[in-house]
Amino acid sequence: MVFYTSASLIIGFVIISVFFNEILGNVFNPLLNGISTNAGWFFTLTVNIILLFILYLMFSQYGNIRLGGDDAEPEFSTLSWFAMLFSAGMGIGLLFYGVAEPMFHFQSPPLPASGVAETAKNAMQYTFLHWGLHPWAVYALVALALAFFSFNKGQPLSIRSIFYPVLGDKINGAWGNLIDILATVATLFGVATSLGFGVQQVNAGLNHLIGLEQSPIVQVLLIAGITSIATISVVRGLDAGIRKLSELNIWMATALLVFVFIAGPTLFIANGFLENLGRYLQSFAKIATWNETYENTSWQNGWTVFYWAWWIAWSPFVGMFIARVSRGRTIREFLMGVLAIPTLVTFLWITVFGDSALYIELFVQEGLAKAVTENVPLSMFLLLEHFPFTPVLSVLGVLVVISFFVTSSDSGSMVIDIITAGGNPDPPVAQRLFWAILEGLVAAALLLSGGLTALQSAVIATGLPFALVLLVLTFSLKKGLNEYTGVQTFSLKTGKLKARHFQIESGETPSVRFKKHDRKKETADV
Repeated sequence: MVFYTSASLIIGFVIISVFFNEILGNVFNPLLNGISTNAGWFFTLTVNIILLFILYLMFSQYGNIRLGGDDAEPEFSTLSWFAMLFSAGMGIGLLFYGVAEPMFHFQSPPLPASGVAETAKNAMQYTFLHWGLHPWAVYALVALALAFFSFNKGQPLSIRSIFYPVLGDKINGAWGNLIDILATVATLFGVATSLGFGVQQVNAGLNHLIGLEQSPIVQVLLIAGITSIATISVVRGLDAGIRKLSELNIWMATALLVFVFIAGPTLFIANGFLENLGRYLQSFAKIATWNETYENTSWQNGWTVFYWAWWIAWSPFVGMFIARVSRGRTIREFLMGVLAIPTLVTFLWITVFGDSALYIELFVQEGLAKAVTENVPLSMFLLLEHFPFTPVLSVLGVLVVISFFVTSSDSGSMVIDIITAGGNPDPPVAQRLFWAILEGLVAAALLLSGGLTALQSAVIATGLPFALVLLVLTFSLKKGLNEYTGVQTFSLKTGKLKARHFQIESGETPSVRFKKHDRKKETADV
């Protein structure tokens, strides 16, 4: 049901978008603008609630729960695990916006500043906001819920499973099918949209490097090549394909990062990293809750609200993939690995590339910011022109971009494979081939028809209803964790235990331990 319905809906929508692209644009673009204007405050509230909930779980008694049970062991080494979750979650976006976003905020500041230095500081501060704790908290919530309900509660590894505490056994029927169909369609369109936009960056890099023509035909051929590599990777499986490719990504990206750090303004970057991090933490509550209320401007619609909606819309895909590779880790270890470490690595990347670009703009030669904002796909390569060994660095940059796109494609295909195989973590090879190829065909068709922008608006618009879902999910996950750990309410007045069930192994002697006493209600958690 999920497989055939999802495939039919996707193919049908692509056909409609090819022939009625202008009509779809007229529908989805105003819809996205309306959502951004009227629901921006709700997105801001949602991502902050999620972040606070994740931080609470990290330091709570639930942190010791092991995903998969007490005897479960991690399937992958820590390095492999981090490489896969980082490649799927954020890698390609950082390549695209690591240079471009600070330049945009420097050219068009979110708030008035008292000079170029303050403008540069604010540019880095708001870039940190968009790529920092909030997006990783959204991913962590969905990933943790999927991993917990699948590995610890015996539910299928599928989006429907996170609704088990709310829907119960209904997730195995029509409601569950509907949830998985929507997740499949949203995931494929999200990955296909990113593939379509990202291949423009690859084309721009190759044009800059070897003069390859920038045209839709060339970009379609590039999509075919990237999809072919991704198909081979996803057919080989998680360990032999995606894991090795993700590790290659990290090593190449690290080499590029280290070279730019050493050959660039090293002292400026080192000082900037500490200062950027300090400003982010110092002003966190202020910038994380800013809604342009008193400025009466709309800067956030194109940036902050756009990002919150995009991260939320992508969370089923990224969350599913992270859950798949995280069995055997404790919740505390999981949240540290998905929230804290990727955030610091992200901040390091943005500082090395963003501050290098700002240094050139401020102290070497003006004009880089203007050139970058006029040609975003070329932004990283425009920066590398100011470094020695530019041709070698540019080749490495193109290879890193391609490799991250391949991992985004193959991890997206694997997620769709798992969902449409009923939660089977090792779906049939023929099905893997189908989704990997369809993903490339959808991206190519929309690229040729000019439907990528309309589809991107449609994907982001799904962030609003899914934001509501994520708020329900926080309650659902807390309820599931309570039941699993046996934290229940005991009435001190009646002596009755208000518990749904306790799981006591044969031969064990049950013990009662009071954890918290509510004197007003005369109840206690035990």
